[in-house]
Amino acid sequence: MSGSRSGRAAKASTKGPGNMLLPLLRKYLAPYVSLLVAVGIFQAAQSIASLYLPSLVADIIDNGVAKGDVAHIMTIGAIMLVITLVQVACAIAAVYFGARTAMSLGRDLRGAIFHTVSGFSEREVSGFGAPSLITRTTNDVQQVQMVVLMTCTLFVSAPILAVGGVIMAMQQDLGLSWLMAVSVPVLLLSVGLIISRMVPLFRVMQKRIDVVNRVLREQLTGIRVIRAFVREDQESARFAKANSELTEVSLGAGRLMALMFPIVMLVLNISSVAVIWFGGMRVESGEMQVGALVAYLSYLLQILMAVMMATFMGMMLPRATVSADRIGEVLHTESTVKAANPAVGRVRETGTVEFSDVSFSYPGAEQPVLHHLDFSLHQGQTTAVIGSTGSGKSTLVNLVPRLFDATDGTVLVDGVDVRELEPDLLWSRIGIIPQKPYLFSGTVASNLRYGKPDATEDQLWEALEIAQARDFVASMDGGLEAKIAQGGTNVSGGQRQRLAIARALVKDPEIYIFDDSFSALDSATDARLRLALKRHRSSATMLIVAQRVATIKDAEAIIVLEGGRIVGHGTHEELLEASETYVEILESQLTAEATA
Repeated sequence: MSGSRSGRAAKASTKGPGNMLLPLLRKYLAPYVSLLVAVGIFQAAQSIASLYLPSLVADIIDNGVAKGDVAHIMTIGAIMLVITLVQVACAIAAVYFGARTAMSLGRDLRGAIFHTVSGFSEREVSGFGAPSLITRTTNDVQQVQMVVLMTCTLFVSAPILAVGGVIMAMQQDLGLSWLMAVSVPVLLLSVGLIISRMVPLFRVMQKRIDVVNRVLREQLTGIRVIRAFVREDQESARFAKANSELTEVSLGAGRLMALMFPIVMLVLNISSVAVIWFGGMRVESGEMQVGALVAYLSYLLQILMAVMMATFMGMMLPRATVSADRIGEVLHTESTVKAANPAVGRVRETGTVEFSDVSFSYPGAEQPVLHHLDFSLHQGQTTAVIGSTGSGKSTLVNLVPRLFDATDGTVLVDGVDVRELEPDLLWSRIGIIPQKPYLFSGTVASNLRYGKPDATEDQLWEALEIAQARDFVASMDGGLEAKIAQGGTNVSGGQRQRLAIARALVKDPEIYIFDDSFSALDSATDARLRLALKRHRSSATMLIVAQRVATIKDAEAIIVLEGGRIVGHGTHEELLEASETYVEILESQLTAEATA
C-alpha cells in the first residue's frame, strides 16, 4: 500500500499552463472588483469628456469665430474648461485606483508563489531551481503587474475612445469615413504582425534571465572556490556568454518594439494629411465647415491614439503572457510530499523511529539510492550511520522529516507512518542539523530562537554551553545580540556548525538528526560536544551521520551503509568483528591520521 501511495505522490500533478494570464487575473483580481469598477467609471468619464471637447471646438469655430460672437466663444470656452478639469480629476482618480489594484495583485501573486514554494519538497525545488523560482517571484510577477496597471490606466479608455470617436466623427461628416475604414485596419494589421513575432522572443528572454540569474548566483556563492582555483577568467567568460545570449534576444525584441512606434506614427501622420487634404476640398466645395474639419481631425487622432494605447498593451501583453504561464506552472505544481487527509494529530509513543523495508529512488534514476532498509531507533538511544561517499546516508536521514517520501516501504515516527502524521506535529518532534548549516541574517539570539521564539536567555546560553559555543559567542561584540550575516558568512565553519547545533538544542525536540554535523569540529571539541549531549539530552533519540569513526564509536548502534544497503549493524566492537566495510573505513582513517 505504501509503495502505491508513494508512486502516486511521485507523479505530482502539474497542470499544463497553456495561456494562464486570464485565469490568473480572474482569480487574483476577484477581491478588487470594487476598485476595478471605480477605474472603469473614472476612465469612462474621462473618455466621454475627451470625446465631447472636439465638438465644442467645432462649435466655437463655426458659431463663434466665424460669426465674431465673443459671448458665445466665452460661454463655450468656460464649458470646455469645466469639462477639462473634470477630465483631469477623473484621470487622476483612475490612475490612483488602477495603481492600487495592480500593486495589490503583485503582492498577492508574490505571496501565493512563496506559500506554494514553501510547501514544495526538495524534489520540486530542485526541479525548478532556486534562480528560476526567484525570477518567477520577482521579474515575472512584475510583468503581470505592469500589464494590469497599463490596462487600468490606458486600455480601459481605448475602446471607448475608438468607438466613440468613430460615432462622433461620422456625426461631423460622413464623406470622410472611408479614411477611418482604411487607416485603422492598416494600423491593427501592422501592430498584430509585430506582436506575433514578439511572443516567442519574450518566452526565450524569460528563460535566459533564469540562466543569467543562475550563473550569477553560482559565482557569488562560490566566489572563494573560483579564486582558489584561479577560474576568474573562465567564469567571466561563462557569465559573458549567458549575458550575450540574453542581450541578443532582448535586442531582437527591442528592434520589434522600436519598429512599432514609427509604424503607428506613420499611419497617424498620413491619416492626418489625408483628412486635411480631402477635408479641405470638401470645405472648398461647401460640403463641410471648417470647424467640422477640425473636429473630424481631432476625432481621427483620438481613434488612432486609442489604437496606439492598445499598442502599448500589445508590447507588454506577450511578455506578461509568458510570465503568467511561468507563474501558473509554479502555482499548479503539487508537492510530492503532501499532508494526509485526515492527518494523525496525536501519537502515543515518544522518540521512536522505524524504517520498515524502505527503498528510495530519485526521479529518472536507473537504480534506487536506498535498498530495503530495516532498523529502529528508540528513546534515549544514539544510532549512528556511516559509509562511503554516495552510500545514501543523507538521503536516509531526509526521509525522517519527509524532505522526501520513501519510494517503497514505510518510515514510522512515534509509531505512525510519517505520511499519515500532521506535518507540524512531525516537524515539532524532530530537530535536524543539516550537512551544510545555514544561519539567517539577524543576531545570534534570533537564529537560536528560530525553532522556539519564546526561549529565554538562560535557555539560549544553556544550548550554547552544550554545543561548545558559549565562549566564542560571549566574546563577540554584543553577545547574544551579535550580528550574523546572511548564511553566517561572518563566522567560521566550525562556529556556524555549533550555532546550528545550538539552534536545534533550544527547540529541545524528542528526536535529533545530525547529518554530518561535526565535520568542521576538531576532535577535542567533537568529543566534548558529544559528552555534553549525552549528559544533557540523555532522554532524546539521536541519529548521527558521520564520516569519522571516532565520532560514532560510542553509539549504542552503528549502521554501515554501502551502495544504499545495510552491510553492518551493531556496536563498535561488534562491527570490528563482523563488518569488513567498517574495518576498512576505520583502517583508512587511521592510515590517513598516521600519514598526516
